[in-house]
Amino acid sequence: MKVRLKFDKNTKSEKYHELFIKFLYYLQGKLPLKKDIDVVFSKDKIGNMTTGSRHSNGVIYVLASNRLNRDILRTVAHEWIHEYQMNVMGRVKGPDIGGINEDEANAFAGRIIKMFERDFPEFESIEYE
Repeated sequence: MKVRLKFDKNTKSEKYHELFIKFLYYLQGKLPLKKDIDVVFSKDKIGNMTTGSRHSNGVIYVLASNRLNRDILRTVAHEWIHEYQMNVMGRVKGPDIGGINEDEANAFAGRIIKMFERDFPEFESIEYE
């Protein structure tokens, strides 16, 4: 399984490449995906997404402009969890507000951020940039 990172031009995310790589390895260790995936750090919203969206073609889009790195990581985790729910657990997409998938992704993404911060304190200072 491969994870490919892509950065729109003029997103601050490229500057923090090491942080994002480490976080994606961390996610893969906690919730291993079966299929290749692209994670695109976007300067602008794609379609009707809020801060992120997962597409059935194996692409996760994450809004990366004007946000703290910690918030970007949380969005990555949230969408990763949806990918895991669909392709590993075999769930069907539920409602965008509420429902087991959305509630679980919200709760577990917050938990993963806290676990990552505990396990990698060296990134703490740049998480708030």
